[in-house]
Amino acid sequence: MENVRQGDLGKLGLLFERYKRPLYGFFYGMNKDQELSEDLVQNTFLRILKYRHLFRGEGDFKTWMFHIARNVGHDHYRKNKIRLKEPVENWENKLSHSEDRSTQWQQLEEHQMLALALERLPEDKREVLLLSKYQDKKYKEIGEILGCTEGAVKVKVFRALQELKSVYQQLEKLM
Repeated sequence: MENVRQGDLGKLGLLFERYKRPLYGFFYGMNKDQELSEDLVQNTFLRILKYRHLFRGEGDFKTWMFHIARNVGHDHYRKNKIRLKEPVENWENKLSHSEDRSTQWQQLEEHQMLALALERLPEDKREVLLLSKYQDKKYKEIGEILGCTEGAVKVKVFRALQELKSVYQQLEKLM
């Protein structure tokens, strides 16, 4: 990133290739829309290019990038006045009842229920879980992205996990 900041814009392509997948995963986890997630990844890199002079190199590039990505996502939804929640799909009809695959299907069902529970969380709780559990960000990095302390992130993650557990248990009762 230091080279990009100094005008070597060809290096931005290397950064894009290295970080497009984690960014896509973050956006897709938030909106479940493939095309929109791809667009938001591109918009993130356009902003990185536009604001490259603001990168000081003092912290981790990935933290700075996810901070920008988070702002890109919020700006998109604010501009288009879109809520991040989509209707929950009924996964029960998609599962087979084959005896010999019961363990495999049970695991699939548990993953699907976890995904449904995650979708039902409020945006802020889903976001903090995606950053901490799916993007493997450290609490300190998440604090820098969200603009809060490491301790506040710990509390947010704990509360989000508690709510996720509660929603998951409610889904289990329905199934």
